[in-house]
Amino acid sequence: MASNIAARVVDVITKTQHLELGKVTAESTFIELNIDSLDGLQIMFALEEEFGLNIPDDVAKKFSTVQQAIDGITALTAAKEVSPAEIK
Repeated sequence: MASNIAARVVDVITKTQHLELGKVTAESTFIELNIDSLDGLQIMFALEEEFGLNIPDDVAKKFSTVQQAIDGITALTAAKEVSPAEIK
């Protein structure tokens, strides 16, 4: 599932920033991709829509690489799959 999340995150970033296919990799930094803070907000909204998540501001502020975005989405997705009612 993690590779599916990674591919979807890369796809969202590629599409929202109108970048060529293959330019965005997990190792890419937002600086290398010329992603500024406004672009970052656009990406966060697109990721929230793609994954049906709410990305807290404190989590989003930590994203400065594609891998950090992948890791953050993976953690939020895993937390969403375990609802509080299931925890005993």
